[in-house]
Amino acid sequence: MQCGWPLLGPLQWMRYVNKQVKVKAGKDEERRGWLLTVDPVSASLVLVNFGEEEGRASVQVVMGHAVEEVEVLQEADEETTERLRTSFLPPETRTLDPAELRRRRGGVRRWLEKNRFPVEEEGDELKVAGVLTITAPYGPEDCCSSNQIILDRIQKLIQNVIQLQPDYPETDPA
Repeated sequence: MQCGWPLLGPLQWMRYVNKQVKVKAGKDEERRGWLLTVDPVSASLVLVNFGEEEGRASVQVVMGHAVEEVEVLQEADEETTERLRTSFLPPETRTLDPAELRRRRGGVRRWLEKNRFPVEEEGDELKVAGVLTITAPYGPEDCCSSNQIILDRIQKLIQNVIQLQPDYPETDPA
């Protein structure tokens, strides 16, 4: 691809995603890496290079306005595509059995009710005061709300119940 990278648009940029590319930006600047994504507003490229160690990666962002040329060097195989797809996802939490999830949900619900918060169960989720949702495995990071004040208070309460109950299982990977 010659000049005019920002003018190509998302449909054209998608042809380069998950491919190893060489990007010329500026007079003497050249970057190589696997194209993870392109920002649709600025046309900036996110390049990933994997290290020798498993799980290690470096990320470079090439600003879209500086791109002069993008050349495809190599197509990604299935393994590389999967590494690109999963490199920036949070680590998976260990799976808890349904009985443990019910115990946790009940414990969090009782704790919130004890602290005078109205709680309703909707399937596997807890709804607090109609403005906050807590999903499994019911830790502070599993809370979602657009009300930052309530979100902060509920997260602190759940963190307190975790600290007060030493048998409360961690949500980190085992």
